[in-house]
Amino acid sequence: MGHWISAFLEAQAAELDAARNTLLAYGRDLNDFAGWLARREAHFATATQDQVEDYLVACEAEGLSSATRARRLSSIRQLYRFAFEEGWREDNPAIRLKGPGRTRRLPGTLTREQVEALLAAARSHPRDPLRATCLMELLYATGLRVSELVSLPVASLRGDPEMLLVRGKGGRERMVPLSRPARAAVAAWLERRDAREAEVTAAGKPASRFLFPARGRDGHLTRQSFFVMIKELAAAAGLSPDQVTPHVLRHAFASHLLAGGADLRAIQALLGHADLSTTEIYTHVQGERLSALVHEHHPLARPLRRGEG
Repeated sequence: MGHWISAFLEAQAAELDAARNTLLAYGRDLNDFAGWLARREAHFATATQDQVEDYLVACEAEGLSSATRARRLSSIRQLYRFAFEEGWREDNPAIRLKGPGRTRRLPGTLTREQVEALLAAARSHPRDPLRATCLMELLYATGLRVSELVSLPVASLRGDPEMLLVRGKGGRERMVPLSRPARAAVAAWLERRDAREAEVTAAGKPASRFLFPARGRDGHLTRQSFFVMIKELAAAAGLSPDQVTPHVLRHAFASHLLAGGADLRAIQALLGHADLSTTEIYTHVQGERLSALVHEHHPLARPLRRGEG
């Protein structure tokens, strides 16, 4: 079964340009299903619809969320679609199964005052305030995914650009405007970063192509390191670290834009969402704002004054 999984993942990477995190998720899901089948002396090649359904029931019994179970069923479907195209199976035993409904939760977000507190904490960071400030200003100004942020090439920020070209999921590119505070933070960080890189090259080592260089396999700041930093900033800002993640800052970016009157399709383009329905979850912010406007200004939503009516 390992051959099936590796061949499937290679095809996803080559044909669909699937993101690394997507491939990792496929691999985890399919390895779990393979282990379940192996314990029952079964195989991908012989698994029946009933066995796939039994596996999903077992996942529910383990307490896995509906979202996780839906993703696992999707992974199994994709594997069998690939197997059918390769001629390894004549059917897809998962195609008729209906996955669990996914509950759409409103994304966690932050108030503008809380974001300001985080930015102030970044400016007072005890180890590297210029880098911390640059990271936080860019994140809040652009709504980048954390993987997009930490892997930014330094060339994309040279010359004080007003727009940033971002390569997102599936290789899709989008342009995102940079605010004045973000551009100032980038300029300050670049001066410090370039001085450090000059020392690296003077020692005979190659210069980094990333805005946020780091030692390690990827050559840039890792998602995990940034996650730890943002938790430290939350504590320093007097916020609960459990409340603040890079993704919550992305939600704050979108929610604050929508509350300020930005068009939903513009926000979709800035976030890099392929489908508008993904962006529509932020309309709860607009709904609250419009409700307040109606209650404040509609004549039937307030008491009549003398002379009205």
